[in-house]
Amino acid sequence: MTKEGISFYEKLEKRGVSRRDFLKFCGSTATILGLSSAMVPSIAAAVENAADSGLYPALWINGGACTGCSESIAQATYPNVAEIVLDILSLPGMETVAMATSEYAEEALEAQFEANKGKFILICEGTVITGLDGNMLRIAGKPQIEHLKHFAQGAAAIVAVGSCAVDGGWVRAYPNPASGTGVSQYLASQGITTPVVNLPGCPVNPEEITAVVIDVLMLGGLEALVPKLDKYGRPNYLYGQTIHDNCPRRGHFENGEFVYEFGSEEEAKGYCLYPLGCKGPQSKRRCPITRWNNQTSWCVESGGPCIGCGSFNWVDENAPFRARFRRVGEGVMGAEKGGVDPAKISAAVGAVAAVGLTAHGFGMKAAGRIGKNAHLETEEMKEWDAKRLKKQGGAK
Repeated sequence: MTKEGISFYEKLEKRGVSRRDFLKFCGSTATILGLSSAMVPSIAAAVENAADSGLYPALWINGGACTGCSESIAQATYPNVAEIVLDILSLPGMETVAMATSEYAEEALEAQFEANKGKFILICEGTVITGLDGNMLRIAGKPQIEHLKHFAQGAAAIVAVGSCAVDGGWVRAYPNPASGTGVSQYLASQGITTPVVNLPGCPVNPEEITAVVIDVLMLGGLEALVPKLDKYGRPNYLYGQTIHDNCPRRGHFENGEFVYEFGSEEEAKGYCLYPLGCKGPQSKRRCPITRWNNQTSWCVESGGPCIGCGSFNWVDENAPFRARFRRVGEGVMGAEKGGVDPAKISAAVGAVAAVGLTAHGFGMKAAGRIGKNAHLETEEMKEWDAKRLKKQGGAK
C-alpha cells in the first residue's frame, strides 16, 4: 500500500494509467535495458516497491538551456512519466515548471537541499557557462557555476540530461563566446568527484531517464550503475550501438540505394539518406528503437537525416548537417575529430583494411565508394554512386 492507503495500481488508475499501460511501459523499459520480457514482472515490482516506500528526491537545476529537455519530460506520454517515475523519484525542485517564482523558488530548492543533503539525485540541464568568471549567467544573484557547485557537492549522484549538460551543446559550439562546457568537465576541473551519469541528446528522450531511474531501482542504488557506464559516463544499454545499426533504411545502404535530393523518387522509396548528411553511422543512440512521441516516429523515419545529436560536440563535429560526412565513426567525448578517415586507411593498408575498419564497407576505395573529393570534409557524391547513376542516365 502507498502512503495514501491505496494500492499502487489503484493510484495509477486514478490518474488514468491502466495496469495494461503500466505493464506495457515496463516491457518498453525492459527493451531499453536490454532485458528479456521475462524481466517485466521484476521491473514492475521494483517500481511498485519504490512507490510504496518512497525515495530520496531529485532536484532539477538549469544552466544555459532552451529547456527542451524539461519539455521532453513534461510532454512524455508512454505512459505519462509524471504519473509513474516522478511519483517514485520525488521531484520537488524543477525550475522550469515550478509554481513558485523568484526567491521563493530558490528558497524551496534550498530547503530540499538541506533536508536531503548527501542523499538526493541532482539532475542538470543546460550548459555550464564560465564566461566572465562565471558572471555571464547568474541565478538568484549568484554565478551559475557557484549554484552548480553548491548542489553538486551535496548530491549522491548527478544525471546530466541533454547535450548541453553533457558537453556544452549548442552554447559550446565555435566560437563559444560564453565559454560553455559540460557538467562533468566543469566539476572535474573543480575537483568535485560526485559521480555523473551522462545522457546526451538534443533533447534527451524521457524513456532514457526512465530507464536509468528504474535500473537504479532494480540495482538498489546508483553506485551499482557505474559499471554499466562507458568511459564517457553514458549507460552502455542506451549508447552501445549506432543509429545505423538499427536503422530501417540500412538495407538500402547495403544495396547502394541512396537519396541525393529531397522530393526525388529515391526519397519516396525510403532509400538511405547518407548522401544528404545522415550521421547515423557515427552517432550512438537508440532512436530507431525507442523513438519519440509515444513511440510513433523518429528523425529518419520522418524523412530527416540523423544529425548526430548523441555525439560529443556534435554541433561543430557534424556540421554541415545536410552534407555527406567523410569521416566515418563516432564523434566521441574527448576527440576533436571522432571516427576514422577511410581515404587515409585505404592509402595505408589497402582497401581490405578499409572495409574492416569502416563499418559495412564505408569508404571502400576499391569499389569506388571513396570519391575523388575524399580529402575534403564533405563531398557531393561517392564515385561508385556517380558511375551507377551515369549508367542509368541520371548523371553526366
